[in-house]
Amino acid sequence: MATQEDAKAVDAVVARLALKTGQIIQEYGYDDDTDADFRDAVEAATGEALVDEDYGDVTDGVIVWFRDGEDDLADLLMDAQTLLDDGAAVCLCTPKAGQSGHVQPREVQEAASVAGLHATSTFVIGTRWTATYLVEKGRSK
Repeated sequence: MATQEDAKAVDAVVARLALKTGQIIQEYGYDDDTDADFRDAVEAATGEALVDEDYGDVTDGVIVWFRDGEDDLADLLMDAQTLLDDGAAVCLCTPKAGQSGHVQPREVQEAASVAGLHATSTFVIGTRWTATYLVEKGRSK
């Protein structure tokens, strides 16, 4: 059960993403293990429902949920940028160390580099996930 402290922590993470009302955020890799509080906070910050992988218009940001053992991370990050507006960021969410599906930081860095992205910050989402904020190479937040 989520506590008030958990909600405040999630809100602080979402605030770091600098989301604005009306932005469209696309989501890749959604499953029943994703962090519902984080997803709800993103929707509250934008006032818009998250759109799925099949969305066909330009987006203002992307959330990617990725677990070790899934398809190639670099390919997924490239796919996630297909409809991304210029200068928009990718929030890559991976299970924390010690959790099933944990992705090594070196793998995140390598995949991001191959996809033309650079990690600017990493932060914790709830009890299970870590988020890495990725931007186009040569640009930082």
